[in-house]
Amino acid sequence: MCVEALPPPSGRLTRRGVLAGAAALAGTAAAAAPAAAAERDAPSATARSRSGGAVRGGSLVIRGGTLLDPATGEVTENAVVVIRDGTVSAAGRLRDVAVPDGAEVLDAHGRWVLPGLVDAHIHLSTAAEARDAVRQGATSARSGSTSFYQDIAVRELARHSPALAPRLTAAGVFVTPDLGETVLADPDLTPLARLKDGVRSAEALRRVVEVNAARGADVIKTRVNERAGLPEQDPLTQVYSHEQLSEIVTAARRRGKGVLCHSYGERGCHDAVTAGIRSLEHGVFVAERTLAEMRRRGTYFTPTLTAIAGLAQSADPVLAERGRTYLPVLKRAVLAAHERGVPLAAGTDSSGGTVRPIGREVELMRAAGLPALDAIRTATTGAARLLGLERTVGRLARGFAGDAILVDGDPLADVTVLTRPMRVVRAGTAV
Repeated sequence: MCVEALPPPSGRLTRRGVLAGAAALAGTAAAAAPAAAAERDAPSATARSRSGGAVRGGSLVIRGGTLLDPATGEVTENAVVVIRDGTVSAAGRLRDVAVPDGAEVLDAHGRWVLPGLVDAHIHLSTAAEARDAVRQGATSARSGSTSFYQDIAVRELARHSPALAPRLTAAGVFVTPDLGETVLADPDLTPLARLKDGVRSAEALRRVVEVNAARGADVIKTRVNERAGLPEQDPLTQVYSHEQLSEIVTAARRRGKGVLCHSYGERGCHDAVTAGIRSLEHGVFVAERTLAEMRRRGTYFTPTLTAIAGLAQSADPVLAERGRTYLPVLKRAVLAAHERGVPLAAGTDSSGGTVRPIGREVELMRAAGLPALDAIRTATTGAARLLGLERTVGRLARGFAGDAILVDGDPLADVTVLTRPMRVVRAGTAV
């Protein structure tokens, strides 16, 4: 059975309506006002998201700390960062930067100051989870999908009240064979519920991509393997072929979207990369031939070491054994990717109400063998490039977002300080 004869996603369910509904699911009505503005104003909400989006930012001076620029590795002692209306207007040595009179000052003496971190794979379904992510240092993020477009509401919440949510690149709903209850996320998805074999035909795959795009998703999320976090599933079982993945990528590109792909087995990883995905997620058993292809294509690797390490702590014996087995393999894959020049991005794969600190992913990148500065870059400049925000986040320099974390120690000597930020600044507001 196919869905080719059905009309394309209609305009009867507007972006405003989807965002308002998603806002309720996310536990906040704060997204409603910017959702209405998204329909009135140009450019569109999606276009603003891809460029970083304008937010209502605060003004603040961070003074006296040791400033680290991940892009260059430069360390500036007794530094000052001046943030005006949510954007850095100046940063450097205190003696070289004019501090505006009467500005609110955050004393950073004895602390290191870094740009806010980026979690490139996280599932944020509630306002509480969004706040948690910010408080733990993730001031920007990319969604790994949600069941009912909650991530789009979180994205709008971040524009309206940036201290309450990270700047978010939304993925909408998962392109997966079995949508389950997600068929109720949008009336244009409900015809897929009658498909005997699930979302597998070219027409069905295109429909999920098109509905996501129509409802405001910034990127498209799909899978090539079953899940590692469910004991009844085998993460090496492939659920989509190279041809099906190519169909998803082609449909996404027509809408100007990149694709992130959940993956574990080497064959699946290779099929996903050669199909043209933008980033490979998890990728435990990715092998040399695929890493070489990723380097050639500029495909990103988001290994989500934090999630795999979390499996090893599971009370379920199957998951615990899976985590213990997979983690050392994934660490070796991460180091191999780094040594071969494959771009890496940090992501926790936090979900289900538990938000893990993105600093933990940096810690595990370091444990995999990356130098400290390179590990930090996976959650700053590297992840920013993956999200298309390299001119907005990842540094504390003039024109960049006024997002920062203050940590109690030198992260170049001990990256674990990033797991427990002492203060977080989001768009010029101390959280």
